[in-house]
This record gives sequence, structure tokens and C-alpha cells, in this order.
Amino acid sequence: MELTDLKIFMAIIQEGSITRAAEKLEYVQSNITMRVRKMESELGVQLFHRTPKGVLPTEKGRVFSQYAADILLKVEEVIMSIQEPEYPSGPLAIGVVETVASTAPFIRALSDFQKKHPEVALSLVTGTSPQNYEKVLNRKLDGAFFTGEFDLAPLKVAHEIREEVLLLTNADGKAAPSDVANAAWIVFPRGCPLRAASEDWLHSQGVSSVNMIEVSTLDTMLNCVRAGIGYTLLTESVIAEKDERLRAHPVPERYRFVTTRLVTRKEQFGSKAFAAFADCVREAGTQ
Repeated sequence: MELTDLKIFMAIIQEGSITRAAEKLEYVQSNITMRVRKMESELGVQLFHRTPKGVLPTEKGRVFSQYAADILLKVEEVIMSIQEPEYPSGPLAIGVVETVASTAPFIRALSDFQKKHPEVALSLVTGTSPQNYEKVLNRKLDGAFFTGEFDLAPLKVAHEIREEVLLLTNADGKAAPSDVANAAWIVFPRGCPLRAASEDWLHSQGVSSVNMIEVSTLDTMLNCVRAGIGYTLLTESVIAEKDERLRAHPVPERYRFVTTRLVTRKEQFGSKAFAAFADCVREAGTQ
């Protein structure tokens, strides 16, 4: 039995006539008659009494009509609860990396998004690039930023940010790029492409053992560098122009640029909330 059968049955109840029900539903009358006989055969009961003036439900038909009405109402409620309205709304979970989350353009994008789309319940989840990538694929996030090279085949790229990478040292000391082999390094957890670049750079210099100080937040990383504890690699956008306690140095061409992408899954029905969020990111100039 299909939902269409229930709709046909209820139309007959409401109209009191198979002919009028067929006209209302724009069906051929013979098709309506055949569907009623099919329902009666499946249920093993007679649903209607045929009279010269039309049809009347039997006792079993009246009972069936109560359940049919409830089922159709529930179906309507389900459809309304899962269909997105015409405007962005509902929950939206976005994964971010530290090198994006604290930048001025990203903060502008968040502010603009909140003002334009108050019906969206936005959640920001901080993670490493590999974590964000996997969570998008596993449907734990609606979208995410990640830095570095990943398989983009199952994903839709909404925005790309190509940034220059700089070596940061303390501005007051004698630290210089030539000292990279002897310095301590302030790094994010494994999976961060900037940490991988640091390790690769050191390996190319013949350094097999290095003091890596792992931190989880950008503020901690910058404070460690300001204090002269170690060096780090960071993208240009997270470095405040007037920070007199930091000194930026160029890095070898091989490590000079990284690309950060905002992605979501390739799906037939995309999220209106994510599309609106991506628009705000692009408009804020996060590049």
C-alpha cells in the first residue's frame, strides 16, 4: 500500500463519491476504482458501501479513515521538519584551523554572517587540517577549512586562500634564519602542514634531532616566539603588522606558499546555510 492509496481513500471519504474524488485528484475514474479494490484486497475487508448517490464508508472503512488521516498528517509534519526553508536556517558546523580562526577577515565574515542569517545556529570546531578533512567526509562537519594538499574528489571547494609562509623569530634577540638548525621550534600538533614544512626544512639541513615544543593555540605559539623560546612558521595573515616583538623572515621557495580551502561535501542538495557562510567568507576578503 502506498501513500497515494491513502490520499485517494481520504479524497473519496471527503467527497462521498468516486467520481468527484477522481475529478478532484485529476485521475481517471477507473484508476480510482482499481486502487480502491486493490486496498480492499490487501486489507481483506470492504471499505465502502456503494449507493446510487455515491459511496459510504463501512465500519471498517471509518476505522481505516482515522488511521489514514493520522498517517498523512504525520507525513506532512515529517516533510515540513526536514525541508529547508527558502532562507538559511538550522544548525551549521564548520571546522576551522588556528591559522584561519584568528584572522581579521575571518572575524569580519563571522560578524557579517551572524547579522545576515540569525536563523542559523553556527558551531565552530577547531581542529588540525587532517581532522577537519576526515570530519567533513564522515559527516561530522557541514564544512571545514584545511591547509595543505588532500584528495578533493569527494569535496566541493567553496573558497581558496593562498598565503605566504614566513619564519617568525623574536625581534629582540639575535635569532636569524641561519640558526634554524640550532633553534627550538614552536609547532602545532602533528597534521599541521606548517609543522610538516618545518620538519622537512630541518631534515634538508641535515638536522635529525630538534627540540619541538608543541602547542595547541595560536596565542600560545606567538607568545613563545615573542619570549624568544623558539622559532615557528606561520602564514602572513596571522601576523600583526605592528607587533614589534616579532621579526618575519622569508623562507625557502619550496615552503613559501600554502593553500587553505573551505570545503563541503559534493551532494545533490547543498546546505543553504553553508552556501551563505561561504558567501560571507568570500565577501570578507579572506584571502
